[in-house]
Amino acid sequence: MNRPPFACFVAGVLFAVSLFGGRAGLAEVVRLEIQHREPFAEGHCFGHAGAYEKIVGRLHLEVDPNDPANERVVDLKLAPRNAGGKVEFWTDFFLLAPADPKRGNRRLIHGVNNRGNKLMLGALNGRGGNNPSTLADAGNGFLMREGYSILWCGWNGDILPGGDRLLIHLPVASENGKSITGKIYTEICVDAKCLSQPLCPANSDPYPAVSLDNGDAQLTARPTRAHAAIEVPRDQWSFARWEDGKAVPDPKHIYLKEGFQPGWLYELVYVGKDPRVTGLGLAAVRDVVSFFRYEAADAAGNANPLAGAVDRAYVFGISQSGRFIHHFIYEGFNVDPRRRAVFDAAMPHVAGGGRGSFNHRFAQTTRYGSQHEENGFPCDMFPFTSAPEKDPVTGEEGDTLSYARSRGPVPKMFFTQTSAEYWCRAASLLHTDVAGARDIALDPDVRIYFIAGAQHVVSSSDRGIHKYPHNTLDHTPALRALLVALDRWASAGEAPPESRYPRIADGTLVDLATYRRTFPPMAGVQLPEGYRVPARLDFGPRWASEGIADHAPPRFGEPYRPLLPAVDADGNAVAGIRLPEVAVPLATYTGWNLRDAACGAEGMLARFHGSLFPLSRTPDERRQTADRRPSILERYPRREDYVAKVAAAAVELKRERFLLDEDVVRIVEAALRRAEWDPEKP
Repeated sequence: MNRPPFACFVAGVLFAVSLFGGRAGLAEVVRLEIQHREPFAEGHCFGHAGAYEKIVGRLHLEVDPNDPANERVVDLKLAPRNAGGKVEFWTDFFLLAPADPKRGNRRLIHGVNNRGNKLMLGALNGRGGNNPSTLADAGNGFLMREGYSILWCGWNGDILPGGDRLLIHLPVASENGKSITGKIYTEICVDAKCLSQPLCPANSDPYPAVSLDNGDAQLTARPTRAHAAIEVPRDQWSFARWEDGKAVPDPKHIYLKEGFQPGWLYELVYVGKDPRVTGLGLAAVRDVVSFFRYEAADAAGNANPLAGAVDRAYVFGISQSGRFIHHFIYEGFNVDPRRRAVFDAAMPHVAGGGRGSFNHRFAQTTRYGSQHEENGFPCDMFPFTSAPEKDPVTGEEGDTLSYARSRGPVPKMFFTQTSAEYWCRAASLLHTDVAGARDIALDPDVRIYFIAGAQHVVSSSDRGIHKYPHNTLDHTPALRALLVALDRWASAGEAPPESRYPRIADGTLVDLATYRRTFPPMAGVQLPEGYRVPARLDFGPRWASEGIADHAPPRFGEPYRPLLPAVDADGNAVAGIRLPEVAVPLATYTGWNLRDAACGAEGMLARFHGSLFPLSRTPDERRQTADRRPSILERYPRREDYVAKVAAAAVELKRERFLLDEDVVRIVEAALRRAEWDPEKP
């Protein structure tokens, strides 16, 4: 039906009002504050993109607590408001962008910080740091050579300042001008004996106890969760920190007279106060990225340095940051208050099967469950899969994308995992039912890529926690190739490689008993007797509707049933993206390592550490250790044999779009440098 001109005009006005109306109902960047601006890497030219600029500053934001776009933010309506009825907060930002915007690729990539730390350059460029400034900080320059504008901002309000960490200032919720109090559950586990600890680890600012007396507080201790908890007498501990040879009263620390035993689980329930509106961190990422992507200037007229330079926006995050991305999309924050898409594509890396403590009262964002530690925190909660499923125990039904789709566009998503996430973070729950009985199909906009044999973080520091040499498999080349594929999918509609991960149906996803039976015996190597098996947690009647935990600690229910990648005769995972180091092995790479006896909890998994078990070099060495794995020289009698197989494996991965040309060259060059065939070796 043709509409008269006046009717079209009225409809257009009404649409504009609904979309932009009055800005009063919209979240917005009120003020862009640039604190520092300089050439990056002394003006080095990164290929076609040219020189880059480093811009550091702060963004002042405000949100309308009555806007439906913010309805999922827990306790937002209890936050203080300004004269206009808005809730104010601010966040740091750090931007690397082509000095000449016309030379960029018109893509913005947002790296979700991890506990305030900027990890994206390290994962994709091979080198980074918290204040990237020099050419060395650019690593191999991949993101710059691709022409990306690279952005970070703060989101987790419990991070302490220092170390160039990104900060965000979030408001504190209160009721009728009075502090909100509530029971808080916290857990402490140390690797070396000490006398005091903060109530929350990892450079976090804990919620303070309402008083130093806190008579209802209770502390228990146990070697592992399989043991019964033993209450620590109240006269043996206090809210204090050990400093200069004495206990100094402190409502954010706990002091134990006899000291904390390495590896033991100390669980404290206390009455705390002043919860931050943690869910505003989700809104911060939404509104910061939306500003840099769409706006010409802030509300005060300060120019957006990326104005007119961005057509697409992507998000990348590692570990906690990957769980944040999953949670961000799950909560529907990928649509800004003007109904515009925030991200076109998302790449949560090594996030495991869950989300996180990112949007509830008294949230502790740094917490995550593993086999031994922090099992009572909300990081692995139903639903897990991108397609609908039903929990046969609770009767719950759902998926992780349904609410997001009701809000607007959902980004194309690549979940990338390593072997460590299957052992330590229940990654299989992303693609199986919760009983571990059958595979669940993925949403059409989701791919999962398992990087076989790799551990959680490439450059894991050796802190003496683990029993065996840690895994050194570098999986960053696969991430670079996958980002290229993700960009082509989101920007040009080019289908990415098919998902590649272990499945129940083909026998590449198995239970622990099968893994232990098929892993090759090795002298002196103890196999894990357990792994991360999250339980159904009951936080109480207000948890789902209000984000308030009435049960502290939560009540533990029946566990879910995650599974593990099957291995070949060498002990290397058979499914997934098998990089040349795994396909043409000189070692066995695992996603597990065990805690060293000196760190307590012996036999439990060391968090996220993999192991490296080199092959014997010669047949004689193999026979001396009764190693069933063929030796290096039995497999590859000459260096040329080894290099040829590595080259063939790398070229095949390049054909499948899991490696880039430049990384194929690096991998083959590294193979040529291997010393196992040097004549001087015995």
